[in-house]
Amino acid sequence: MKTQSFRKVDQPQTWYVVDATDQVLGRLSTRIATVLRGKHKPTYTPHEDLGDHVVVINAEKVRLTGKKWTDKMYRHHTGYIGGLKETTAGKLREKDPTRLVTAAVQGMLPKSRLGRAMAKKLKVYAGDSHPHAAQQPAPLEVGR
Repeated sequence: MKTQSFRKVDQPQTWYVVDATDQVLGRLSTRIATVLRGKHKPTYTPHEDLGDHVVVINAEKVRLTGKKWTDKMYRHHTGYIGGLKETTAGKLREKDPTRLVTAAVQGMLPKSRLGRAMAKKLKVYAGDSHPHAAQQPAPLEVGR
């Protein structure tokens, strides 16, 4: 029996919308990363970008458990000497709540050209409105 390899041009891509209200960030991110990679489909191919598009709304209402709002640190380096910048999850939520979801999902995708292509199919919005109504996104169920 031969192994079938599927191509991106042969697979239709669908759009999903996820409401992040009162969803735990880690559980939400794993479900989104699975859909972006295409692992929810029987045609999953590791070296092809066969995943679907995901629109996340209400990103500012996402939950973190425990003391993660004050203890969880997000770090980035400016590239200059001594340029390590740190911020807590609570401060990041006030500044840009979409980065919480984006950083969590991107951390679960491959660190390669393929992973960057998958990350482009993620659209995160702080409020409950989004400009992707023309794509008719279907609701995606995320376990509680």
